[in-house]
Formats: sequence, C-alpha cells, structure tokens
Amino acid sequence: MGCVFGKEIQSTGPPSGEVVVGKGGGKGGERDLSVPSGRREKAVVDSVSKSEAEDNGGGGGGEIQNGGEQKDEERKDENTRRPRGERRRSRPNPRLSNPPKHIHGEQVAAGWPSWLSAVAGEAINGWTPRRADSFEKIDKARGTYSNVYKARDAITGKIVALKKVRFDNLEPESVRFMAREILILRRLDHPNVVKLQGLVTSRMSCSLYLVFDYMEHDLAGLASSPGIKFTEPQVKCYMHQLLSGLEHCHNRHVLHRDIKGSNLLIDDGGVLKIADFGLASTFDPNNRQPMTSRVVTLWYRPPELLLGATEYGVGVDLWSAGAF
Repeated sequence: MGCVFGKEIQSTGPPSGEVVVGKGGGKGGERDLSVPSGRREKAVVDSVSKSEAEDNGGGGGGEIQNGGEQKDEERKDENTRRPRGERRRSRPNPRLSNPPKHIHGEQVAAGWPSWLSAVAGEAINGWTPRRADSFEKIDKARGTYSNVYKARDAITGKIVALKKVRFDNLEPESVRFMAREILILRRLDHPNVVKLQGLVTSRMSCSLYLVFDYMEHDLAGLASSPGIKFTEPQVKCYMHQLLSGLEHCHNRHVLHRDIKGSNLLIDDGGVLKIADFGLASTFDPNNRQPMTSRVVTLWYRPPELLLGATEYGVGVDLWSAGAF
C-alpha cells in the first residue's frame, strides 16, 4: 500500500517537468539522476545493444567506473585492517568462491561471460542472462556510481530500470564487490526493498546491467521540491514502509549501511523501496566480525561510526532512518 493520501503527492516531480530515474538531491553529495523531459520527448527509443556501442565510444565525462569513491575506500579499508600477511588475500567467503569447472562451463554455455563466471559464479548460479536486445532504452541518466536507464522490456512490455556497471580493467576484486551486491539482493524479497529482476550481459564490452522495477521518484527529490509538502499521515506511512523494509533486511542478516533519502525510491502510487545495496554487508548476530567504519553518507552516519567503531549492528541503519 502506498502513501498517497491527497493531491500533495499526486503532482509529484520536479517543477521543471523532469522524468526522474532515481533522482537524488540534498545533502551529502547525493546523486541527481534526473532526465529532462524534452530529451525524452524527442528521443527515439534505442535498443540497449545499439546504445552500448555509443557509450563505449563516448567515454563518459564525470562517470566513476566500478563504484564510487566511498565504495573504493571500503574495499581498501577492509584490506588494510587485516593482519599482516593477509592483506593481499580476500577474506574467504564460500558464497563468492570460484565455481567448479563443470559449473563454470555450464554458465559460459548459458551465455554468461567467462570473466564473470570465473570470479562471481556463485552470484549468478541458477540464473540465465537476459539479452541486451530484449530491452529498449527510453531515457538515460548519469549517476555518480553508474548509468541508470529507463527501459522497456520487449518481452513483457514492462517499464524497468537498468543499472549499468562497467568493468574496464576486469580486476577480480571489483567484480567480487559487485557480486556481493548481487548475492545480497537475491536473498531479499519484500515489497519495500527493491527487487533484482535479472541480469543483462553485453558481448560488446565488459559491462553488466542489473534489472530493477522502475521507480519514478526518490524521497530526497520529493522532499526538496518546493511544490510538495508531506502531510503527517504521509510521513508516518513512509516511515512505516522504511522500517518494514529494514526489518526484512535485518531478519535476513543484511546491513544496508547507506540509508538516506536518495536511496529510498518511491513510485507514483506512494510505495517506498529501499535501494542501492552497494555498501551493504551480511552479518552474523551470534558471531560479530570487524567491519569497516567508512560507510554511510556523512550526514546520516551514527556516532559510533564517526568514532571509528568496527563492531556494530542494525543500529547504524536505524540511526540513519531517523536522521532525515
């Protein structure tokens, strides 16, 4: 059930008439993935495979490949905190281990790129890759961490969001980092948590698309719009959805570690979904392990992380939920 109680949110969207693909605004350098509606009206729908070639040739000005600076810092931080002699080795994780040779062969035969199956075989196990030409791009928005497209599934006709991740150098650690996010998304299934619908691979470049439900807005973008004022019932409804989604994550032993307005997506029906699990991590409540403190956008970071704590739990997400 959504949170649309009156006309306040029915007229959502930036005053400039933009179409939003995860629009972020506000504090802390949050992402702005807005797309002007004029470009949408003039654009002819292109297939993903055609646009892929254009993307590869065009470079990509301010795009940060393979994750943002904060995510890179987390990878470095987790390495530097290991005991001497173990810093060059990744922490053993059976879920991210290389698949047996016969499984690797089956995955490659099914259409998965060899470089992806070799490093992240467990994350894609049991899935079949979608073809790039089975989607038609409608709009493109450049984000801080990746490109996000509004697209139409040519098979079902459903409007979806495609999050593109490109691996220019195919560093195994970068691929494993993305594989961790995929594994976490696959274990979550809740109305208030964004659902990973599938994966699209490209044979033209070393890139991967994550397929999600399309969400028209995010909470930060709506809250910063001058023409929108949330009613008290709406605030309670959105908070209820947020806490319900977080409860599911925590029950599945997942810490989001980056709760903020731009990561809370909202559709036109007022349904809120927690998104962007790039900094998320699994945890064992009965056997806590040290984790990096370099997570959560500064404005939403709890005191223990500001003080450098490496042993923490679900409280970091709950603090962030109450910080905006």
